[in-house]
Formats: sequence, C-alpha cells, structure tokens
Amino acid sequence: MEHRVGHPRFRQHFAVHETEAWLLTDPGIFPPAIRDRLERYARQPESVNFEEPPAKLLHRVYQAGSRSYQKVVHGSVLFPKLDPNLAYKACPRLKMLLDEMLLLAKATGQ
Repeated sequence: MEHRVGHPRFRQHFAVHETEAWLLTDPGIFPPAIRDRLERYARQPESVNFEEPPAKLLHRVYQAGSRSYQKVVHGSVLFPKLDPNLAYKACPRLKMLLDEMLLLAKATGQ
C-alpha cells in the first residue's frame, strides 16, 4: 500500500483486530465479574479467534453478567485505565506501530 501511495510520509499499519484487543492485555481494568473471564486472553490478545474477535468476546462476557458491552460507553471508561506498556508488550502489531511512530518523531528532532 505504501508503494502505491508513493509518498515518503505515508505509513500503513494493519490491526489484527479492533482496539479492544489492547484492553484484553490488562484484565485488572475490568469489573471483577468480567476480569476473571478474560485472564486467559491477556498474554496474546491479538490471537483471539477471528470468529469471535475482541469486541464480540467482550460482548459475550458482559452478557453473561446480564450486561452488554458497548464500545463507546465502556471503552471511554476502560482505555484511560489501560497501562499502555502492557498492550505494547502483548500486541506485536501495536508494538510495530508505536515503534515506527517513535522513530519518525525522533527523526524530526523533536
């Protein structure tokens, strides 16, 4: 894709799943009833099954507790609690994106 665009400042990064994969890296940010059901996904959240990607997984887990996962409502509460270092370590695609962003920022001298 980068070669097709043909601009040196264009970068294309692909996410394996939606951003909910990053949330799965830190089960401690979820309510206790949800947390215990997500522990096994924390080490490799980007490997979550494609038939049930992270947002669908969260929806199913929340429904088991008689709630429903809502991206905007729950995401706005959960993301500020997320330790980005955990997501960086557990999500290779996120790591590639952040490393390249840091490299580009350093290259500008700022």
